[in-house]
Amino acid sequence: MNEYVLLVEDNDQDEKLTVRSLRKAGVVNPIEVVRDGQQALDYLFGTGEFARVGQPDVPIVMILDLGLPRVSGLDVLKRVRQHHATRLMPVVMLTSSDEEQDRLKSYQNGANAFVRKPVDFAEFAITVTRVGVFWALTNQPPPPV
Repeated sequence: MNEYVLLVEDNDQDEKLTVRSLRKAGVVNPIEVVRDGQQALDYLFGTGEFARVGQPDVPIVMILDLGLPRVSGLDVLKRVRQHHATRLMPVVMLTSSDEEQDRLKSYQNGANAFVRKPVDFAEFAITVTRVGVFWALTNQPPPPV
């Protein structure tokens, strides 16, 4: 499964709106969705419920919520940056947090972007569209390591 987007989002409405906005923006890549930080790590590293043989495919971008159950988005980011296969993977923090400290910690731990989720439905859709167009259609991800 090459060239996929990994969406890590625990809110059903935000997930549906994000996927719909990405599709409307012309992102035709598969979009895999996991619901919490532990699932994200298991999916990326082929462990737990996503156990598989061989090196897992790395997504072209991971859209990561900050406030996740079980393992926080920030802890997922830290683990991703420590692993050789995912350390260069583009990671966009998409969060409702407006805390300067969350933004700072995200960038300090290797986030490629920090995007605040607008409260307004239409603005949310526009924001996700911009994220999708850049990271899934415009950006050239790093080659496999």
